[in-house]
Amino acid sequence: MKSYRYFDVIIAAFVAVLLISNIASSAKIVDWGVSLFGLRLSFDAGTLLFPLSYIFGDILTEVYGYTRSRSVIWTGFGASALLSLCLLAISHMPGEAQWQQYAGDEKFQAILGGVANGGIIVASLCAYFAGEFSNSYVLAKMKVWMEGRQLWMRTIGSTLVGEGIDTTIFIAIATFFGVFPWSLFWSLVVTNYVFKVSIEVVFTPLTYRIVGFLKRTEQEDVYDRDTNFNPFTLLSRRRSERV
Repeated sequence: MKSYRYFDVIIAAFVAVLLISNIASSAKIVDWGVSLFGLRLSFDAGTLLFPLSYIFGDILTEVYGYTRSRSVIWTGFGASALLSLCLLAISHMPGEAQWQQYAGDEKFQAILGGVANGGIIVASLCAYFAGEFSNSYVLAKMKVWMEGRQLWMRTIGSTLVGEGIDTTIFIAIATFFGVFPWSLFWSLVVTNYVFKVSIEVVFTPLTYRIVGFLKRTEQEDVYDRDTNFNPFTLLSRRRSERV
């Protein structure tokens, strides 16, 4: 197995973005007082950071290929599940007397309880799984079809699919479990989707620079021509081709 200089750094950044955005999503819903076609553009705070995970996903798939990207996606999945389970366990532990006076279980549940809430756990993990693997799959396929040209089209195109699936699943399940009110459903879906895709577009020049840097320094540029795209297969055969 070939070793890489920056692969572990990208994994760490990817997982950090996931965990921080999960906590922020539960902690606050942001409203900047802007409307689009009469629809209030309010969104959970995790939306500010979560789009970066898709940029990392694009970079991983573009440089290292779908197989290694898949292992990173599963790493993030496990870390997110562990975060939720830890906070769930903490929420059921008795609070110290003075802490109960200035904070208390009620405030803990109001701010962090969402991450440990069964609805948030199910919504987050299902949306993450479907969205990240869709994003990686679409980018890998487009890279082969387009013979490595037009990176911007691949990153934005895969994000349109992945973020669309992720956003719809997350908001739908979370709303079903009562995390968000149904009155905010379309506002949250539209706002989250538009914002996340916009972040991908804005960061495209930076994505180009990072991808170019990694391909040069890592001496890697995988084309997934012979890849098993089954998300549940952690080890699969693939042919690496360098350009």
